[in-house]
Amino acid sequence: MGELPAPPGPFRPGFWRSPIRGPWLTSVFGLVLLVGLPVLFVTGALSYAAYNPDLGALNDQTPDKGPLGFYLFDWPTHPAWLYRLTQGVHVTLGVILVPVLLAKLWSVFPKLFAWPPVRSVAHALERLSLLMLVGGAGFEFVTGILNIQLHYVFPGSFYTLHFYGAWVFIAAFGVHVVLKTGAMVRALRSRPLMRELRTGLAATRPEPPDGTGLVAVAPAAPTTSRRGALALVGGGSLALFVVTAGQSLGGGLRSTALLAPHNRDPGEGPNGFQVNKTAASVGITAQLVGPDWRLELHGAAEPSVLTREQLLALPQWSARLPIACVEGWSTPDQHWSGLRLADLAALAGLPGAAAVLVESVQPPGPYTSVLLRGNQIHDPRSLLALRVNGAELSLDHGYPARIIVPANPGVNNTKWVGRLTFRT
Repeated sequence: MGELPAPPGPFRPGFWRSPIRGPWLTSVFGLVLLVGLPVLFVTGALSYAAYNPDLGALNDQTPDKGPLGFYLFDWPTHPAWLYRLTQGVHVTLGVILVPVLLAKLWSVFPKLFAWPPVRSVAHALERLSLLMLVGGAGFEFVTGILNIQLHYVFPGSFYTLHFYGAWVFIAAFGVHVVLKTGAMVRALRSRPLMRELRTGLAATRPEPPDGTGLVAVAPAAPTTSRRGALALVGGGSLALFVVTAGQSLGGGLRSTALLAPHNRDPGEGPNGFQVNKTAASVGITAQLVGPDWRLELHGAAEPSVLTREQLLALPQWSARLPIACVEGWSTPDQHWSGLRLADLAALAGLPGAAAVLVESVQPPGPYTSVLLRGNQIHDPRSLLALRVNGAELSLDHGYPARIIVPANPGVNNTKWVGRLTFRT
């Protein structure tokens, strides 16, 4: 194949003419990704651990993960804002790295059309790792951004696809780092960053040919400098930070969070903070949560069936906790009040309960039931909440009763609770 002439178009070396492409610019983008992508992977892995998948099938959408779950641990409840931080970093960083990723792909695009496409077994393995790297990165970023917008068009569960896709990507990323770190360091040392940032369009020149295939054989006149390219990418990332980070940081930036899921704010008042799923969207009707609603309590003692009035008559406790969701958005701390899960465990005859099965009255669907760990039960801030901010829970916020646990992913703070089953 190498003896055949290269096909026309992008396979010909003279097709690519940008004078700023080269090892240095590619390495600058690569260095940013070298720092950012491992943080994305680690925070994503922590998000997976926060769902407590090793508790059982209800929490685990990847039962065939095998050794990929080697790191799982009991997700803590301290500090209460832990999941808000880790998932906020994961989503915000993922969004702001999009321009950097696209710029990196642009900088190496000519190599995708190198001729011959395969020169040896080693070269074939390198290109295969690149396919996994580029494909894995594209898959993870696209599915992640669609999930942020609650646009579920995946051929299966987002959590399953994103989990396995992350491991494919990080494996290819590790291979790529081993193969390219030396070349990246040499390229970065070849041109001081500050000198490039002082070099304008008139003084921009192509890098010397080095056999990498990145430097144009017949470069055109520059239309932007490397400084301009870095400013464009950096400005894009800064703009995305402004329209994303507010959904996690709150404060004045919340109004600028244009990429946060929309139409999820119930309005003003004690219940005027964001929800993920409304009662109507999951089929909650007045019959399910009306006067006939009861909480079933199971454990070592005889099962109990309690009305909401009976629950309100029991000792009430309060906690200030946020809600933080996998899509990256979170609420400020809300003042919740209700019954401590530890007290309910004692009422069920299992004061030392190691787990609790929480079941919602909503029609069957994803996350209508969840398992919580013993440390989550026994944290005094873990509540079966009946009120929020001094008012009754609204229907969208889980009336007549919902779970609220510190540092718990929002979807595991089950709403419209109908049964609690404590286990040893």
